[in-house]
Amino acid sequence: MTTTSNTQTNTLTSVRSEKSGGRSEKKVSSKVARSQRVGKTPWLMYCFVVCILVLFIFPLLYLLNTALKSNSEFITNPVGLVSSFEWGNFAEAWSKGNFGSYFINTVVYTICGAGLGTAISLFMGFPAARGYIKGTKFWNVLFTLVLFLPNALMTQFQLLLRLHLYNTQIGYILMVAVGVGIGPLLFTGFVSSIPKDLDEAAAIDGAGYWTYLFKFIVPLSKPALMTVFILQAVWIWNEIIMATVLFSDQNKFPISAGLFAFKGTYSNNWPLLAAATIIVAAPLVLGYLFIQRYLVNGVLGAVKG
Repeated sequence: MTTTSNTQTNTLTSVRSEKSGGRSEKKVSSKVARSQRVGKTPWLMYCFVVCILVLFIFPLLYLLNTALKSNSEFITNPVGLVSSFEWGNFAEAWSKGNFGSYFINTVVYTICGAGLGTAISLFMGFPAARGYIKGTKFWNVLFTLVLFLPNALMTQFQLLLRLHLYNTQIGYILMVAVGVGIGPLLFTGFVSSIPKDLDEAAAIDGAGYWTYLFKFIVPLSKPALMTVFILQAVWIWNEIIMATVLFSDQNKFPISAGLFAFKGTYSNNWPLLAAATIIVAAPLVLGYLFIQRYLVNGVLGAVKG
């Protein structure tokens, strides 16, 4: 009997070892297959990224190639590579478009308008995300609908006219600041990722609403606030239609309005217009290279929330 039991025990042990060995072999084979797939995936990703990069870089290179041509060379060969570099086009475009004064105006409009718009997103998004106001779902739906509503220029014009803020820089800043767009919706999604237990702990410690908002939520929400500020700043920097409606004094125009100076009656100087376009877009492109990580972190945090 003892011999029989030992034999059964050995048989069970061998069977278990074979099963475990088979499982381990399957795990190893699956890991090898995954590693092979992972090893192949980056090449496809790199090819995809290169294709996207070409799609975005090519228009910029084409614009730069046009900006470095003379007007006669552009007329004879508009799509060919530049033969002689006309760097003076940028200086002439800067002077003709009056970009010196327009640039200062745009910096003021962008910083003040984007800062005020970010503050509005903070004050609107936090209570809606936490449910501290009634109709939380209604506010979320409203934040979404705002993205699809057209800009009521005539209403804004009449409002500033009655407030005696027409043709004033303060009135223009207020109008671009309230166009918060995706700001409240983005900030609401980010705040949802912050544990609500933190609110209860702060309330137990005696922290008031505004103290908690500025000392806890604002530091924790820096990526989201920076993202809202960046998106608002890009929109204000490129805005041109509202400025032409709300300003009658050209000295108060933003930098984008300087492009109107290159519009001819019968023909356009396309190299100068291309140089002026690069001047207008260069600060945004250079700024994005330094602040892109804040934009990515803010958007990812909002999506996770």
